[in-house]
Amino acid sequence: MTSIWPPIVNLCLRQSKMAFWFGLFLSIVLVATSLQYQQVQGCDYFQGRWVFDYSYPIYNASTCPFIGQGFDCVKNGRPDREYLKYRWQPNGCDLPRFNGRDFLERYRGKKIMFVGDSLSNNMWQSLICMLHSAVPNSKYTISQTTFSFSEYGVTVIFMKNGFLVDVVRERVGRVLKLDTISTGKLWKGVDVLIFNTNHWWTHTGRSKTWDYFQIGNKLLKEMDRMAAYKIGLTTWAKWIDANIHPSQTKVFFQGVSPNHANGSEWNPKARNCRAETKPVKGSKYPGPKNPGEDVVKSVLSKMAKPVYLLDITLLTQLRKDGHPSTYTGRGIKFVDCSHWCLAGVPDTWNEILHAALLNE
Repeated sequence: MTSIWPPIVNLCLRQSKMAFWFGLFLSIVLVATSLQYQQVQGCDYFQGRWVFDYSYPIYNASTCPFIGQGFDCVKNGRPDREYLKYRWQPNGCDLPRFNGRDFLERYRGKKIMFVGDSLSNNMWQSLICMLHSAVPNSKYTISQTTFSFSEYGVTVIFMKNGFLVDVVRERVGRVLKLDTISTGKLWKGVDVLIFNTNHWWTHTGRSKTWDYFQIGNKLLKEMDRMAAYKIGLTTWAKWIDANIHPSQTKVFFQGVSPNHANGSEWNPKARNCRAETKPVKGSKYPGPKNPGEDVVKSVLSKMAKPVYLLDITLLTQLRKDGHPSTYTGRGIKFVDCSHWCLAGVPDTWNEILHAALLNE
């Protein structure tokens, strides 16, 4: 059929149609990209389940020379390997696969510091293994708990501080001062801070590392531990609000890492984590809630400065199989149901840390 329009008009119509379809295509792409971005930005990484994945672990512990004796379960004789093959799968979205080289490039010239107890040490060792495995030929220096990638200028530090507030030896004994922080000057000038405190607050007997609590001028031999924890954590929160600038420093709080010392929480016949080889099935933990969780969330919710809670409690509760158990190098009578094998669960904590930093 012959067109009734002059050639120039036909050309304009064709171009107009092309522009329309191109515009529609571009709109679809932009909307899809926006939805994908929103899904990643709005994803709850902390609700999900553990799935078996043959591509895991992220690194081989035998090629990471920085793992402490108590965390290197394979080296200490653990015979099973399935616990290494689980990947955390959030509900409704995917956790980005850790890319160590990209991490080092993004944080070139930056300083990252973990501040806390031995669970912070667990996470610190995990991260340096994950990064080292990504660039195994890259030069590095390590001095006690300071690890530096020379090529990238990235420094990853662990600073032991079980309470975040002060413990001072005085005439009466060891005093846990709930309202003072004297080590905060060491946290300044750091680009990424990951804090943790919980386990030491509940210690009793010989494992307790203080003799008195102090609030102001008042000394107390004993008090409700969660009340003390909340006061100490509030002191830390006030320090962050007064001293940290969000444009210069990103602050994270490593949530409560549960232990599995009471096997009756998941099996009436289980004593503890000993001989456990599989995670708890599903997305819910059958045991009681850790009281420290509510304390952490309450304190963080009242802060003026942004702090990202690495809310790892649930995903970690499900991993009764991930502890060193009797494979600590300290003999079979010692059972560790608090810390974590490396490679293992702390790698997932760092995957979530990585995802949160990407979203920033």
